[in-house]
Amino acid sequence: MLIKTIFSGFGGQGVLSMGYTLATTAMLEGKHVTYFPSYGVEVRGGTANCTVAVSDEEIASPVASEPEFVVAMNQPSFVRFQSLLQSGGLIFVNSSIVDASSTRGDIEVVAVPTSELAEKLGTIKVANMIMLGAFIRLSNIISFDFMTKNLSQILGEGKSKLIKMNKDALELGFNYIKE
Repeated sequence: MLIKTIFSGFGGQGVLSMGYTLATTAMLEGKHVTYFPSYGVEVRGGTANCTVAVSDEEIASPVASEPEFVVAMNQPSFVRFQSLLQSGGLIFVNSSIVDASSTRGDIEVVAVPTSELAEKLGTIKVANMIMLGAFIRLSNIISFDFMTKNLSQILGEGKSKLIKMNKDALELGFNYIKE
């Protein structure tokens, strides 16, 4: 199995953090991973994206020419990356700010109002973790239970104060898809 995903959005939306969290969790589960970030010169507010590849075998290239999944946290990312998605792939969109009405007919859109859900938790800063929870639910790339049990190790000691808030956000996104 080789699964490639592109996470994309504005700088400051935590798209690189989503990819890094997925890659770190997969690595701790014993899988092979690559994490390839890309962002413009204007970090906060500019475009940012990363490619994460997860496999049971060694990975030859981190480039995702036809990823199975795309996460688009803003409109420019939706427009740019839906064309790269392979036929039958899933594109996850922050439906609070992304209009997905012009979607290709051969892909599936998963609309998650991450900004609105994050505001219910009290901070927009966890919108990325809500989306990551929803993504994990449908992609099955990593174990959700493993990630939440090891969240302090995955996010690092510097974010220990934010573990509960991030865990709540992940669970909200994961359970949003179930509803």
